[in-house]
Amino acid sequence: MEPVSIIITALGAGAIAATKDTAGTAVKDAYQGLKTLIKKRFADQGKEDDSNIVDKHEKKLDSEAVKALLKEELVNLGVDKDAEIIKLAQELLKQEKPEESAAGKYNTVFQGEVKGIQVGDRNTQENKFS
Repeated sequence: MEPVSIIITALGAGAIAATKDTAGTAVKDAYQGLKTLIKKRFADQGKEDDSNIVDKHEKKLDSEAVKALLKEELVNLGVDKDAEIIKLAQELLKQEKPEESAAGKYNTVFQGEVKGIQVGDRNTQENKFS
């Protein structure tokens, strides 16, 4: 799964878990930590006004349109290349979705120049390299 998809999946899983009484404190804390770090990255780039995008859309992450909007904002922010955020997202998914995490679904490793990589479920892709 590509890093930004891992982050969005973690945000969605965390938002759902946070509403449940059965969710453990560790999951809720991991979710809050991930959101806080993303907001800090917005602030670090002088985009405090945009930092509420996660809060604004956290209950709507089952919508493909909302996921696409959030994905665009997070990629523009550069969180898909932020090792700390990716690690937090992976840790949250390990706690919330241990079976899928154990199967390696949320692991990504990219080295060197990467072009045309697609990882995940139900994707489509069109590449035009020159």
